[in-house]
Amino acid sequence: MNTGASPFSSSAPPIEQRQMNQHSKGGKAEDRLSNGDSESNSMRDQQPEAATFPASNSHFKQHWEEQENGQGSSDVTLEDMYNNSYEFEDDEDDDSDWEPSSQDQNVLKITKWFCVNCTMDNFGTGVHCEFCDEHRRSGIINYGFLASPLSKEESLTVNEADATVRLKDLRLKGIVADSQTAIGFDERMLLHDEVEMKSRPHAERPDRLRAIAASLAATGIFPGRCSPISAREITREELQMVHSLKNIDAVELTSHLYSSYFTPDTYANQYSACAARLAAGLCFDLATSIFSGSAKNGFALVRPPGHHACVKQAMGFCLHNNAAIAASAAQRAGAKKVLIIDWDVHHGNGTQEIFENNKSVLYVSLHRHEGGKFYPGTGAADEVGTMDAEGYCVNIPWSCGGVGDNDYIFAFQQVVMPIASEFDPDFTIISAGFDAARGDPLGCCDVTPTGYAQMTQMCSALSGGKLLVILEGGYNLRSISSSATAVVKVLLGDSPEHNVDQVIPTKAGLRTVLEVLQIQMKYWPSLEPKFLKLQSEWGCSALLDRKLLSKRKRRCSMGPTWWKWGRRRWLYRVWCKNLSLDHFKGYN
Repeated sequence: MNTGASPFSSSAPPIEQRQMNQHSKGGKAEDRLSNGDSESNSMRDQQPEAATFPASNSHFKQHWEEQENGQGSSDVTLEDMYNNSYEFEDDEDDDSDWEPSSQDQNVLKITKWFCVNCTMDNFGTGVHCEFCDEHRRSGIINYGFLASPLSKEESLTVNEADATVRLKDLRLKGIVADSQTAIGFDERMLLHDEVEMKSRPHAERPDRLRAIAASLAATGIFPGRCSPISAREITREELQMVHSLKNIDAVELTSHLYSSYFTPDTYANQYSACAARLAAGLCFDLATSIFSGSAKNGFALVRPPGHHACVKQAMGFCLHNNAAIAASAAQRAGAKKVLIIDWDVHHGNGTQEIFENNKSVLYVSLHRHEGGKFYPGTGAADEVGTMDAEGYCVNIPWSCGGVGDNDYIFAFQQVVMPIASEFDPDFTIISAGFDAARGDPLGCCDVTPTGYAQMTQMCSALSGGKLLVILEGGYNLRSISSSATAVVKVLLGDSPEHNVDQVIPTKAGLRTVLEVLQIQMKYWPSLEPKFLKLQSEWGCSALLDRKLLSKRKRRCSMGPTWWKWGRRRWLYRVWCKNLSLDHFKGYN
């Protein structure tokens, strides 16, 4: 703040200049963090400096006494006061020692807070999030989805003491299940965080891993029933199997910067490059171990996520493409055909770009699309791959939000599993984003942990059970921790809570599946019978968009309008109905 003079006089005393440091790119993390803390405290404690005046105040006191007695003139001005025409003393009217009352404190108190579970901002003194109903002091980070959402951290939905004793016993006995399900995790990935303070905490935050790890620990899965895999940073040579030097060097550069951004929503700090290399290295080694038989299957509990990372560019919270790296590692280990199933609510544009002309990798994605209006805008049903690899890219683009278990499982039964069986992969990877889960603030869909468990069980039947699940998105801590735990339980051999053989999709889901079948059956012959069967069961009108259907109905009903009110009104209704049916039967 610049020093300023009185508007009335140039001889006014200067005001002390104050500065407040803000987070910016570059600089030392330790200095900035310490400075930020001290400055925030000092700014909080500082009070505005009181104006000081000469001790003599006889003129001013006399003036106010005259005013109280109805005597004297009332022509005192701000200019006179500022130029010391009237003098003050430190009496009861001086507010330099003013402190806010309890009522004032209530008025001035900041009432905005962010939900620990979904990061949505809340206003007021309530203790439950208006969006996800989570208690503002919930223990979701320390205990995962087992923590009670309705009360603070001390209260759990399970017996915390029993869970703690069980975990201690497992650690002491060193029990590891014979199933050999491997888990990839390293705490250094928690250091990847957004430095710059925004209006709301970033959705892709370290607490995502903490909540999942807490859930696995509290249920005795890891440590306990799963075996850990040693973490290492992936090498440049291994990264070059997927990425160009432009991507590799850009990510590496961030290790020399305190804070940086690849895109407005894709941040990095000085630890992000290391975290990305650790995530990629874990996925690389898990794929190698599973394919070689050292592990039966595995779950990569990693961040930053990867399926938006392209050959040259980091974007969409993603720095290196973990799923693509795992696929390349499996092929290096001897896999001839690799299947990647991506159920993240966003289309994996990076994974598609990397393999769109590669027949040895089949990429299948289920995602919200909405005609290209949903991020990242790619992944239409007619994006099938390029050159000789047409048909090796299968996109199932949902036309709206709110998609739940029935639509996902129906798509698996009708599209994903038939194509996967015909492809007959040697190795299967799931890009497991849990942002289509119920309660996610970005995905706004309705898939439950049981739904994810059922899809995982179907995938386990492929490639002889050689399956690697890699964490992608998912930003509601309760949703991702419960969903990830359900998936790992299936990897361990547990059955989902509910098995659904016959599911009924929504009309929007059915239209999407029929559209995909109609496009993909040119490349996968096994789909044509399913397409014809669904057509006969549900009717051709399922292919019509609701707006188009209404438009056709209106057009078909345009007959002699005077029949509507005359003796021929019954004939008018029958005639229009027959015309409508003829239109729908002829539509393909």
